Amino acid sequence: MENQTFMNGVIDRFEENKAVIKLDDGQQVIWPASELPERLTEGDNLRLVLSTVGDGTAEREEMAKAVLNKILKDKNPNE
Repeated sequence: MENQTFMNGVIDRFEENKAVIKLDDGQQVIWPASELPERLTEGDNLRLVLSTVGDGTAEREEMAKAVLNKILKDKNPNE
């Protein structure tokens, strides 16, 4: 199950190829400018979304079951 948290911030400034994002609580995040949406400028507001990522076990199990079912169905087409 995915869990998400939101944080609001503003682009404080750009330094070389990095953006300095000031969060509402005063902390700063340094982010590669190339990884931001295009055409952002100093003073633009952002919402940062943090989400957990599972280990992928359930997705791999589901894919394995689907592949196995396909193999068995192809092997026994009359069923």
